[in-house]
Order: sequence, then structure tokens, then C-alpha cells
Amino acid sequence: MRLSVFSAAFVAALVGYGSTITLVLAAAAALGATPAETASWVFAVCIAKAVGSAGLSAYARVPVVLAWSTPGAALIAASEGLTMAEGVGAFVIAGLLILLTGLVRPLERLVSAIPSGIAAGMLAGVLLPFCLKVPPEAAALPALILPVVAVFLAVRLWSPAFAVLAALATGLALAFAGGTELPALSLTLPQPVFIAPEWSMGALIGLALPLYLVTMASQNLPGFAVLRGAGYTPPVRPALTVTGGLSAISALFGAHTINMAAITAAICLGDDVHPERAERWKVGLAYGFFWTCLAFFGPLILAIFAVLPPALLVVVVGLALTAPLIGATAAAFTKPEERFAAAVTLVTAASGVSVLGIGGAFWGLLAGLAVHGLSRATRRIA
Repeated sequence: MRLSVFSAAFVAALVGYGSTITLVLAAAAALGATPAETASWVFAVCIAKAVGSAGLSAYARVPVVLAWSTPGAALIAASEGLTMAEGVGAFVIAGLLILLTGLVRPLERLVSAIPSGIAAGMLAGVLLPFCLKVPPEAAALPALILPVVAVFLAVRLWSPAFAVLAALATGLALAFAGGTELPALSLTLPQPVFIAPEWSMGALIGLALPLYLVTMASQNLPGFAVLRGAGYTPPVRPALTVTGGLSAISALFGAHTINMAAITAAICLGDDVHPERAERWKVGLAYGFFWTCLAFFGPLILAIFAVLPPALLVVVVGLALTAPLIGATAAAFTKPEERFAAAVTLVTAASGVSVLGIGGAFWGLLAGLAVHGLSRATRRIA
């Protein structure tokens, strides 16, 4: 275990946590989670990532790095009218669907049959409303928000991976320098809270299915591609089985899905991590260790975030989702024959429309598939 292995794992864990923890908090707030349930959510998802990363890396002798589903958290944060118990039910179903995808080949083929442009359009539609909130907040609180945005843009020119982390650090410094009082801090152990799931058709169709699809299309598939690009054979079926199973279990304590990482994984795969490719799997063990530490420091971190101005958290979320929005939008319009269907998907998902208690992400997917199917039928006739 070289020092470079620990340093790469530490940076990857810090970037993964610091850049998107505000989005997880927004997702918890959208479901009406209590402070205890929010703390349990963060603890459970961190432990699931730690166990999965270390276990899969040791099993496959491949550096497997897991993340929580960032677009999934955005999808949850955009949901309306659901309770925390209904959200937990949706998380359990999404985790079981991921597990089944690793075990049942027909289900894997069914997911693969969804046109990539439509899947990307649904993701872009989910992300767009969050990014659109940044300019109004900057206009309302320029003294706090504009320096945060400026730091984000400046650091992004140097290192996109650290841009959101730097913006968050700037926001913290400005907030506490501007009069926000630091809460009384004490290191207390996290208290996992069991949340009995409730099953509703609106949550299952409007949240569980889109959560499963965006996790597969925008997280797991790119994560496997990153591993392949680094010269490794990704353990696809074990990874889907393990992440799906852990997601279903941790969901009972409030956590949303975990999946393969892409950006943070790239930090752990280079030659500077370990000169011998066959030894780089050990970074998964170190990564699991640091996520375990973050899990136990969760109550301390959440206490600080609880006193921050809400506008700051909204802006950090919007900035964090800028890069995923760019990637999803580009992927949505790559294939000319899918562009119109992808646009219909994006607009419908971004509209926030809710019918029969089912959110816009599902209706966007349905509308896009219908338009795509109609277009293919018309071309065949012609």
C-alpha cells in the first residue's frame, strides 16, 4: 500500500462528498426527511459505498470506485408530493431492479434497447431546472453568490474535478465571515434510523423506474467505460448485483442508490496511483476506508450545512450539475434520427409536469419513446 494509493483515494472521496453532498440534502428535503432521517440517509449511503468499493475491488482485483447516484439525487430533489416512506419504497425497488439487471440478461437487454438519446434527454430534463436557479440567486444575493460562481469558473479552467469543492469552500468562508453563526459542534456517533417503506404507484412509476434508468444510463455505463478506458475488464455482473443489493438494503435506512463512479474513478486509475497496474485494486480498500470516516463524521458536517443560507446550497447544487447537464445534452442530440424524440423527452421532463401523481421524468421518457417509435414507423413506410 503506497502513500500515493491513499492520497488518490482521499482526494476522490473528498471530491465525491464535497461536490454533491448539497444535492443529497436537497433530495432529503424534497421528501420531507427529518434531521435524523437525513443523517441516517448520509450515513447509510456512505457505508454502502465503502463496503461495495472495498469488497468489489478485493474480489475482482480491479480498482472499483463507487459513488452515490448524483442524477438520481437530482431526480429525487425534483419530485413533489412524496413522503420519505414512499421514497424509501422507490429506492428499494430501484436497487432490486439494478440487482436483477446483473442477474437476468433479458432485463439488461431491455434497458440497452432504450435509445441513448432519449435516456440522455430525460437526464438533461431532470438537471436543467437546478442549473436555471443559479442566475436568480446570484441576482438576489450578489455579494455571496457572485464570488462563489467566479471561483467555480476560475478553478474549472485548471481542474474541473475541484471546481465545485472550491466553490463550496468559498461559500462557507463568505457565509461565516458575513454573520452566519457557527453551530455548537460535538462529535456524536451517527444513529441509523430504520424507515419502513410504503408502496404507492406514483412513487414506483414516477420515481423508482426513472431512478433506476438514470442510474444505469448515466452512472453505471459510463463507470464501466472508464474502467475499460484504463485497460481493465470491469466486473459488470458482480458490480450490478452488489450495488443493487447494497442499495436495496441501505434504502431501508433512507439512502438512495449507489453505482459505479466515473469522474472520481478516473482519479484512482492513473499511473501515479501505483506504477503496477495489477496493484491498483488496493485503492478500492483505501477509498472504502475514507468513506467510512466520512460516514462517521456525517453529523458534524450536516450540523454546519444546516445553518448555511439556503441560496448558497441551491447555487452549489446548480454548479455541481452543470457538467452532467453538458454531457447529457450533448449525448441527447448526438444521433440525428433521435434528436426530435430527445428534445420532446427533455422538454417534458424539465417542465415538472405531474399527472396521476407521477413526475415529469417518467412522462418525458414515455413521450420520447412514443415519438421515436412513430418516427421509426414512418420511415419504414416511406
